[in-house]
Amino acid sequence: MDLGIKDRTAQALRRAGAHVLEVPWDLADLDAIDGNVARIEQALGPVDILVNNTGGPPPTPALGQDAALWLAQFQAMVLSVVKIADRVVPGMRERGWGRVVTSASSGVVAPIPNLAVSNALRMSLLGWSKTLAREVARDGVTVNVVVPGRIATGRIRFLDEARARRENRSVEEVAAESTASIPAGRYGEPREYAQAVAFLASEAASYVTGSVLRVDGGLIASV
Repeated sequence: MDLGIKDRTAQALRRAGAHVLEVPWDLADLDAIDGNVARIEQALGPVDILVNNTGGPPPTPALGQDAALWLAQFQAMVLSVVKIADRVVPGMRERGWGRVVTSASSGVVAPIPNLAVSNALRMSLLGWSKTLAREVARDGVTVNVVVPGRIATGRIRFLDEARARRENRSVEEVAAESTASIPAGRYGEPREYAQAVAFLASEAASYVTGSVLRVDGGLIASV
């Protein structure tokens, strides 16, 4: 049987000796936050590390998007992150240790064409994270943002396919063009991105907070 990525991830974690609790969760449902976090705390204990990694919105230009799309994506991508942090960060502060790591997009540094909703909403998370970092640093809690470039995930495949359709080109041609723009000469592997997140979530990164870490193979040209 072909398992989905969630099931494969859970199996891999269990093989590594981790205690795993799978919680299907629609992040746009803000009313589910308290109950889901309580379930996690009951099964695994207090939340010391929060990694925010939401889905992305559909590709769109900046103009002409329905207000309902903006509101729905804001609730799923931004407000959900804020409210989950509201729920778990006070406990981190009381215990004197915690990590909040938010996955964003290279669009927060160099806005990506035809990803207007993503560019705008992820930038708001950048401002929120920087502000929160200053508020909780003295309590032993760090808050950082990780910015992926072209990481070989289903999301990137989806975006390449959407661009190929939009430009009447093959997916292979689009991917080759994207790869050519990356100094490393390839898309990143998910594990390479995960290792950067794991560092920020570790004790080794105790003096790193309010930072934006690029994991992009050199893709973003600006300083």
